[in-house]
Amino acid sequence: MIRENEALLNRLNIVTDLAVLFLSMGFSYIVRFYIFDAAVDTYLQLSYYLLFVLALLPVYYLIFSSFDLISVFRARSFSEEVVKLVQANTVMAGIVTAVLFVLKWHYLSRWVMVQYFFIGTLLLVGKHFLMRWLMHYLREKGYHKKTLVILGSGDSAREYLETIRSREDYVYDYLGYVSDHAQLDGTHLGDYSALYGILNERKPEELICALDLSEAGYLEQIMSDCEKTGTKVSIIPFCYRYIPSRPYIDQIDRIPLINIRKIPLDNYANAFFKRAMDFLGSLFLLILTSPILLVTAIGVKLTSPGPVIFRQDRVGLNKEQFTMYKFRSMVVNDQSNIAWSTNQDPRKTKFGAFIRKFSIDELPQLYNVLKGDMSLVGPRPELPYFVENFQKSVPLYMVKHQVKPGITGLAQVKGYRGDTSIPKRIEWDVYYIENWSLFLDIKILFMTVFKGLRNEEALPGVEEKKKEK
Repeated sequence: MIRENEALLNRLNIVTDLAVLFLSMGFSYIVRFYIFDAAVDTYLQLSYYLLFVLALLPVYYLIFSSFDLISVFRARSFSEEVVKLVQANTVMAGIVTAVLFVLKWHYLSRWVMVQYFFIGTLLLVGKHFLMRWLMHYLREKGYHKKTLVILGSGDSAREYLETIRSREDYVYDYLGYVSDHAQLDGTHLGDYSALYGILNERKPEELICALDLSEAGYLEQIMSDCEKTGTKVSIIPFCYRYIPSRPYIDQIDRIPLINIRKIPLDNYANAFFKRAMDFLGSLFLLILTSPILLVTAIGVKLTSPGPVIFRQDRVGLNKEQFTMYKFRSMVVNDQSNIAWSTNQDPRKTKFGAFIRKFSIDELPQLYNVLKGDMSLVGPRPELPYFVENFQKSVPLYMVKHQVKPGITGLAQVKGYRGDTSIPKRIEWDVYYIENWSLFLDIKILFMTVFKGLRNEEALPGVEEKKKEK
């Protein structure tokens, strides 16, 4: 139910955002041609401007997704949200200006478009403020709020209670817990044998069953008490730590089977469409970036001795090794297969640091995508040396090898690239694998353009100047 309510509010948020964009264009048109008393007959009518906005809506959706503006449940302050709204609208203004310039379409009034982006930004800020205020008001009045009782007092019960207390958007009135052991925060309402009377007296809207494995014998009585009192019950499975957020449930006769991990790319149709996008996308990008590839190759050759292309074994789909290509950005060394590069890595050349700063060194991997070793989007491939070390120490690490590795990925656009947290990187990789869709791939590629191309590695000399200051 939490996910359903969250999804509903997220849809309402984006629909109202898009509606605001239509209103903004209408207001901009009125301001330009009626308040300033321009010769409206010599310009396109309002309907053409509204159609133009309609054509932009998918792009708006992608940009707002890239800036995490779709969800109303993001844990950030209103000031941070305003900054993101301004940034998203600025990016959109740049895209529209570039498209209109390339197409040489001068029929739209420039003043209308300028006013549209300013008015749109102001109205979007106002709408997001209003939605925040409305959600806060409804919660204070008791709406979108449920009374609940927790059944159990072990690790799963404790983790659930900590989670709902740490998230303001999960608005519950916690009445207490029922357990044979009084070891959970809150009011101890009684033991399991008293559950029927407690449910009749307290009348919670929901019972969260968070029993430990050793208490499984109480389940039959608990379900009976809930049915007799008409209480809705939600069960946290004993093995919840190993079950994904969206498990795939199969069925053999009347026996449900929970698949621990459903991978959408195991479907032949999904795999075909992803491969088609990879092949066409990599071919197009190789042609498009060919001048950059040529200039970079010359730059690498002229600035340091050694090969232009750096070849390195990486672990890919089904743990098979393949040769990955990059522009060489370091001096030739014997640690290339057992050591990560770092921000202040002395092995980097000056030109290499520059191409790494803007991810230009990754462009030869488009050939890997064309060959089929890699995908445009997927978990980043790792050196065999690190795979061997991490597979036992990092939970779920080997799951990433159930799909093709990518040039970019969800973990990278979330900021986990280079010398960053491996567990967090794997967490996002597993989320991507379990929730893959073509739209998600497109979204990640879009986010890469605005977030993932430039990394945090310092250019030679820059860090020293900062220290001197």
